[in-house]
Amino acid sequence: MRGHPVDRFRPLLESSEPDNPGLRSQPAGSLGRRNSLWFACLAISVALLVPDAVAQDGRAGSSGAPSGSSQPSAPAGAPGANDGSQDSSSAQPPPSEDGQFVFKKKVEEVVLRAIVVDPQNHLISNLNRDAFNVYEDGRAQKMTSFRQENVPLALGILIDNSGSMRPKRQKVNEAALNLVRSSNPRDEVFVVNFGEEYYLDQDFTDDVAKLKVALDKVETRGSTALYDAIVASAAHIRQDTRIQKRVLLVVTDGRDNASQESLDEAVQQLARTDGPVVYVVAFVDETKRASSTIRALQAISWSTGGTAYFPKDLNEVDSITKSIAYDIRNQYVIGYKSSNPTSGQAYHAIDVQAYDASRHRLRVRTRTGYYSESPATSQSPRSGGARTAR
Repeated sequence: MRGHPVDRFRPLLESSEPDNPGLRSQPAGSLGRRNSLWFACLAISVALLVPDAVAQDGRAGSSGAPSGSSQPSAPAGAPGANDGSQDSSSAQPPPSEDGQFVFKKKVEEVVLRAIVVDPQNHLISNLNRDAFNVYEDGRAQKMTSFRQENVPLALGILIDNSGSMRPKRQKVNEAALNLVRSSNPRDEVFVVNFGEEYYLDQDFTDDVAKLKVALDKVETRGSTALYDAIVASAAHIRQDTRIQKRVLLVVTDGRDNASQESLDEAVQQLARTDGPVVYVVAFVDETKRASSTIRALQAISWSTGGTAYFPKDLNEVDSITKSIAYDIRNQYVIGYKSSNPTSGQAYHAIDVQAYDASRHRLRVRTRTGYYSESPATSQSPRSGGARTAR
């Protein structure tokens, strides 16, 4: 049985961590000898002090002095006085006017990254805050933040390693590198090559030469575990908490036929407020047999605010990746705090509307919803399992 997709990156990441001599534990034998010596010294001290203390106590008792502790009690207000009561009261929330303690739940801001286009699919990047309306579960929401920014992003590049992709890899790899070159030079990028298994061939880096080496690792064999690779990569990209702008680029030419995750499970795992925007470039035949693959890839990308491209010519890939780079540099960042009080895991549908100066409706690409509590990642038993390093 194969391990869960999220877990199957972990051995490589853990083995790549540098060994820190300063954090190594001391040998067990050394600690044992040190502890034995300490306890021996303590026992000798107690043996010497106890008889003397008993004798002094007896003399004090015979002279009529009151018995009890020889330590004076700390005065009120002095450091250390009534420590227990002070600690317990300071840990409690402040009381309300009627003396009842009130616990307030912090409402996290929902952050959306949106692309706006006109009916001709031209990018619109000059709108102000008043041009937008945000709805969650059909209820209007008040925006708490609005901006446009060109900030570094975390980018995962996922390339299908199936045999049919071999003739396409050179141009696909170059197009992927052009996406990186067209982006912010401080972007952090990782590369995953996937087939029946998937490999983190390059972890986060801004070094284009290292990315090229990783993209050139081609092993064209086996089936296609597309959904597993996407779910594991989405979990991996969230580990870089320094960068909140997250994008996955997926390039494939076939349908998923080897994943442990289903399409619905993959979409659910992506429906997180901190999830990445997913762009898909797929070389699939527009036949009846391929229609289910097209719908699946559209569902994955559109639900996150991304786009699925289906080029008919390999030469289109470079222009597609440059268009993606332009899109992600012209996003609107919209924040709001949900007015829908819920507890537990619940899905919330999002609808963002935008209008031009003439109040004509524009098309907005953004996340279609999120779970108020992130869906739990199941832990499957691991035996045998997939390789994560090579």
